[in-house]
Amino acid sequence: RVRLVESGGGSVPAGETLKLSCEFSGEFYESYCLGWFHQTPGMEREGVAVIDQDGTTTYADTVRGRFTISRDNAKKILYLQMDDLKPEDGGKYICAADLVCVNWLLSPPSHYTANYGQGTQVTVSL
Repeated sequence: RVRLVESGGGSVPAGETLKLSCEFSGEFYESYCLGWFHQTPGMEREGVAVIDQDGTTTYADTVRGRFTISRDNAKKILYLQMDDLKPEDGGKYICAADLVCVNWLLSPPSHYTANYGQGTQVTVSL
């Protein structure tokens, strides 16, 4: 059974940085595709960044060049480095893991197939 626990959220002024972490509990971490999703109240969950089993990364247009996703297979931790934060980046960031990731940025994976964490809150003020 896979368990994901996010941390690293907080409240920062615009232009600052945060680094989120997602700790993975379970086996075969290296076999999972991993991703970060962003959710705000009343809005659909949207894909932010994805890293596959080979380390290939993809980003939403809104964060490309500012955010960096990475994974440490030895420590079983997924990261999201968030630079030059903007107020619209605020919300809950949730990590996900699944053995297959197809078009996650367009369509977040179902709760029936993927594993999700509870999320960590990010607030960016002007």
